[in-house]
Amino acid sequence: MKIVRYLQQDGKSILGQQHDDGSVTRLEGDLYGELKDTGQSVSGKLQSPLHPVDILCIGLNYRRHAEEGKSPIPEYPVLFMKNSSAVQNPDDPIVLPRRLKSDRVDYECELAVVIGKTCHNVSKADALDYVLGYTCANDVSARDWQKEYGGGQWCRGKTFATFCPLGPCLVTADEIPDPNTLSIRTVLNGEVMQDWNTDDMIFDVPTLIEFLSGSTILSPGTVILTGTPHGVGMARNPPVLLKNGDSVTIEIEKIGRLTNPVVEEHV
Repeated sequence: MKIVRYLQQDGKSILGQQHDDGSVTRLEGDLYGELKDTGQSVSGKLQSPLHPVDILCIGLNYRRHAEEGKSPIPEYPVLFMKNSSAVQNPDDPIVLPRRLKSDRVDYECELAVVIGKTCHNVSKADALDYVLGYTCANDVSARDWQKEYGGGQWCRGKTFATFCPLGPCLVTADEIPDPNTLSIRTVLNGEVMQDWNTDDMIFDVPTLIEFLSGSTILSPGTVILTGTPHGVGMARNPPVLLKNGDSVTIEIEKIGRLTNPVVEEHV
């Protein structure tokens, strides 16, 4: 099932099932429980498919990406976090920071994993049983704050407002039995910048869930960003960084296309 979330005129959010012909019918129930398709047509302002309770992010998780940054292959997954207020909807703008100014904002296409039930000390063999579904993510990154001004931590450069677009839909896990066989791309202003496959992950999705749930509770609604392939803007010569007026699209096989314009923050 492809699940979308719409904002209605009354300010309430509703869930819908997106069908192959593009139509959407309303879902009733609990995203993390039972959903029933009412058959009633719905529309509205498309939102991110969920508002995460936590956003856990993995760095340096594609071999070619580690190589392009001249970084050693990590022994364990490299974990950082974004706050939930960094989430942005499809078609809404990525805002370039100006109060805490950054001139080095980068794109990163990522497969996002959504946890569907409480997950604690889960084995790799059972890990995918805890996945509700998958969506596209853009791990937008201010490289100057990530690399130079963040005191050695990545969170400041990764968690500015709008720096976590998600969408356009949540594809339930039954439709993607193996999340490590998906093509994944970034398209910037019509030009393909990243074009690879999730099979290049150093730590595959089950391994990440086992690691992240170790001695740790992952609640339903936890989103895991699983890393980005090679082709990021900062690694290019010359660098290709986001600027006012750009349009960036994340494409993942079996999920869809997540597009956001780029604007400057007004301060």
